[in-house]
Amino acid sequence: MTIKTPPKLQNDSLFNRFLSSVEFLGNMLPHPITLFALLCLAIVVFSGIADWFGLSAIDPRPEGVAGRDPDGVIEVISLLNAEGLQKIVTGLVTNFTNFAPLGTVLVALLGVSVAEHSGLLSAALRGLVMGASERLVTFMIVFTGILSNTASELGYVVLIPLAAMIFHSLGRHPLAGLAAAFAGVSGGYSANLLLGTLDPLLAGITTPAAQMIDPEYQVGPEANWYFMMVSTFLIAILGTFITEKIVEPRLGKYNENDASEPLDHNIEHLSALERKGLIYAGLSFLLLGILLALTIVPENGILRHPETGLVEGSPFLKGIVAFIFITFAVPGFVYGKVVGTMKNDVDVINGMSKSMSALGMYIVLVFFAAQFVAFFKWTNLGTIMAISGAELLQALGLTGPEVFVFFIFMCALINLSLGSASAQWAATAPIFVPMLMLIGYAPETIQAAYRIGDSVSNLITPMMSYFGLILAVAAKYKKDMGIGTLIATMLPYSIVFFIGWVVLFYIWVFIFNLPVGPGSPTYYEP
Repeated sequence: MTIKTPPKLQNDSLFNRFLSSVEFLGNMLPHPITLFALLCLAIVVFSGIADWFGLSAIDPRPEGVAGRDPDGVIEVISLLNAEGLQKIVTGLVTNFTNFAPLGTVLVALLGVSVAEHSGLLSAALRGLVMGASERLVTFMIVFTGILSNTASELGYVVLIPLAAMIFHSLGRHPLAGLAAAFAGVSGGYSANLLLGTLDPLLAGITTPAAQMIDPEYQVGPEANWYFMMVSTFLIAILGTFITEKIVEPRLGKYNENDASEPLDHNIEHLSALERKGLIYAGLSFLLLGILLALTIVPENGILRHPETGLVEGSPFLKGIVAFIFITFAVPGFVYGKVVGTMKNDVDVINGMSKSMSALGMYIVLVFFAAQFVAFFKWTNLGTIMAISGAELLQALGLTGPEVFVFFIFMCALINLSLGSASAQWAATAPIFVPMLMLIGYAPETIQAAYRIGDSVSNLITPMMSYFGLILAVAAKYKKDMGIGTLIATMLPYSIVFFIGWVVLFYIWVFIFNLPVGPGSPTYYEP
């Protein structure tokens, strides 16, 4: 594929080579599902080879810790034999059904699907953006883009084309509006004010990775909530600054002749009925919030921990996915009832069914990812690799907070070729979570760092699943739009987001010693 670049970059051979390398490496990789299937096969084969050579590691955990071998030696367990085959065959189904992200994501998405199919989420996004003053429109587009990730692809499908139209209608460059929305939706993918489907998904992958070191360890969906709420405002501010001070001046004044087709200046504003629906949905959300507060704010709240009386470790936090479901489903139905998109329980069921039917690819991916995680745990390969990695970090003196800079950067690089957040974390968490736990950091902190790296490079990788859609929308306004042009436009966001988010992470976690989420420790203590 020929990569087009803007005139200023035609002679920048280093930039061109970088883009070509990303695209070449990405195209070399098989589909993520195929990749996990191959990794499963590789683990089986490698476990047999490693067992034959007697690969092992000294268990650094203190005596008495659950799961520690009495001899203090961790040896590879081969799956390339009769016993291994029996374990694989008998565990194939339970590996899949017990994989934590599967159930939690499906339950959370059931609630989100009601809000999405009733039209609530789309109306809320349009209302936030189109109700903003011209002075605040850039900030609201980026901010709304970040919030939209609770509804999966809605930000890509609705907000990004809408942002380009809004900028065009204001006499500003439409590609600047597209870039601002893209930065919020994709660059700020991990940040949000509310918990969404991503939070239980990542927590469900982090938990079994942490249990390689501590079999009793649990990571909840709320593990990064505090840090991601603060990150929402950071990314919105940085995105606004980059759009108005770097991207838009570089694009210059928009030339209507660059459009590939006649442009439509008509933007569909919210109707009176939609506004009424939003008000009633908001009131129902407020009522739910009050009812929920009554169960956790009082000292004798029924959803507090029954023994300690604290919120930490309480049924509220353990059941947070249920509340994600309720707080999306109820306002969604109320909105649909008001505007007429949902009249009865059948409409609610149909909305849920449509979302579930679209998850076929995800469920297949989870099946193979679950086998990969289980095989890694069974063979002890993940634990041995983590111990070896931790020993290397200690030998190099990279055990302080600076290790997270390298970790985040590495996650961002991997994301250039493996764009799925869940696929990348499922492949890397079994190695890096126990590795960084062994040098003293808690899984919740490690997961928060991963989310930064996974988000910031979404903007500049052609392997991101919606990159083609963004390119198609951009080509409407610039007929010779190419991959290089789009990546060059988004590159400033990736660079500044990386620097700003890492600085925030360092200040929040290591200077102010603040938890990344409710009850989330910074350091791991066996």
